[in-house]
Amino acid sequence: MNALGAQPQSGVQWYYEQYAEALADRYEGLSFEALYEEVLRCLPAPPARAADIGAGSGRDAAALARMGFRVTAVEPVREMREIAARLHPEDVVWLADALPELRGVEGAFELLLLSAVWMHLDQDERPVAMARLSELLTEGGRLVVTLRHGQPPRDRRMFDVSAGETVALAAECGLRLVHRGGGEDRLGRGDVHWSQLVFEKPGERKA
Repeated sequence: MNALGAQPQSGVQWYYEQYAEALADRYEGLSFEALYEEVLRCLPAPPARAADIGAGSGRDAAALARMGFRVTAVEPVREMREIAARLHPEDVVWLADALPELRGVEGAFELLLLSAVWMHLDQDERPVAMARLSELLTEGGRLVVTLRHGQPPRDRRMFDVSAGETVALAAECGLRLVHRGGGEDRLGRGDVHWSQLVFEKPGERKA
């Protein structure tokens, strides 16, 4: 849901610290079920272990917990974690950590969710991050990535990363594409559209 904030991402993290309350209001105005309608069928069955990377206000992490997943929410911005604690009483483990390394996150997970996060990583960070995500997935695990497309805003660090590049990078890290979709911006921004990608780590999914 938002940028991650390791030292190379500090410019992004500042934005989310400054505007945490307003951004949380925006995120909470969109439902998990509506945003991910086309990929819900791709998710593993609960009680699989899931991680929401860049969890923001906790909307998606809480929704996954209500569905029966065992959820870890990763969010480096303290202000966002505090808002999430206030808004969502669901049983979620919260971690302060950041892409590309995610050094404090321990796998393995059957589901990884990155919503509106990937576009904050630069060309050098994305291969490191994808390799780490692949490491964190179990065999048969799924990675869900949403990508923002359009002119990047000037008030934070962001890149217009293509779906094609992301699919190719995932393949290099041993992940195969199982779904590609997306559509218009749910906030009504005409110059923004989104891709939704679901990848799977080959191997037999553990029961």
